[in-house]
Amino acid sequence: MRTILIVEDDKTFRDGLAITLEREGYRVLSLDNGDTVPELVLAERPSLVLLDVMLPGNGGFEVCRQLRWQGSDVPVIMMTAQKMDEIDRVAGLELGADDYLLKPFGMRELLARIGARLRRYPDPATGAAKHCFDDVEIDFTHRTVHRAGRPVKLTAKEFDLLRYLIRRHGHAVSRDDLLDHVWGYEEYPTTRTVDMHILALRRKLESDPANPKYILTVHGEGYRFV
Repeated sequence: MRTILIVEDDKTFRDGLAITLEREGYRVLSLDNGDTVPELVLAERPSLVLLDVMLPGNGGFEVCRQLRWQGSDVPVIMMTAQKMDEIDRVAGLELGADDYLLKPFGMRELLARIGARLRRYPDPATGAAKHCFDDVEIDFTHRTVHRAGRPVKLTAKEFDLLRYLIRRHGHAVSRDDLLDHVWGYEEYPTTRTVDMHILALRRKLESDPANPKYILTVHGEGYRFV
């Protein structure tokens, strides 16, 4: 049974979400503020967090930042009562948010968004924790990368892109597929964005970025991790 953590200060709304999710077979945890979210995520390892942007204490942006800083890879869907401008939305995505829902939203849309995110991420209890190639070691649980024993700093999107390629290793993955699964259907940059992130990954992880051995270009299709 997958666990969903709801962080919402409106009790009526929070209870309504919990009832809906429990009827769908999810185990539900809930908090009315953001102050203890990182500790609860570490202890309970939920499959997804529904996180209100406006919270007493630590707000949604700060909570998301703390989760990613502590190494949590849990998908985060942020809920907001007002339409966010592009700057705030991009800021949230750069901090590690995976999706947004604008209140009021329908339960069918909520369940569809949750289902889409959970299909892209393995259950925290069963997903592979690490992957190694050449002198590179990737820790998916703590979102860290080391090369020859030294830490390599990846952006949130670079890490998500690398993780998705590794989990599809051996298969050619199109740029559109990467845009859908890494950037999400509501944050749709151009395919050039994918190319620039691939270039950055090669520079950080390949011995010879101009002649990569692991992150390969498949002409006419996209990229393949081998």
